[in-house]
Amino acid sequence: MVFDAIKRAFSRAAGGDSAGDEYLEIDLGKEEAQQKVFVKLFALKDYEEVTNILNFLREGYTIAVIDIKTLRQRDPIELKRAISKIKKTSDAMEGNIAGFGENVVIVAPSFAKIHKETMPVKEEKKEFTSRWD
Repeated sequence: MVFDAIKRAFSRAAGGDSAGDEYLEIDLGKEEAQQKVFVKLFALKDYEEVTNILNFLREGYTIAVIDIKTLRQRDPIELKRAISKIKKTSDAMEGNIAGFGENVVIVAPSFAKIHKETMPVKEEKKEFTSRWD
């Protein structure tokens, strides 16, 4: 759609079409707004399931929350291979990857950033007052 308009604009310019001060306005935000972002849960039980996760990540609109507990208990070497493969794909897409606890890995595409620093929880001290005092 957008590329066809760009192609026509360049073909007119290359063909010597003297149209004067014509310009082409492209609204890229319109197409992005039509795509929805999905937060998808995955359970990584076997190394072969990495392919399914990577296919969703390559679409570009999926934030993957991956439970790695089963594979971690079953075969830590296979888990290391799987995480390495997911990390390489995430890096190629300029995305983010982060561990959440011992059993969860989160992978986000380039438009989302995972904040990896732990934020301190502020405890509010409230005085207890009773209506009967």
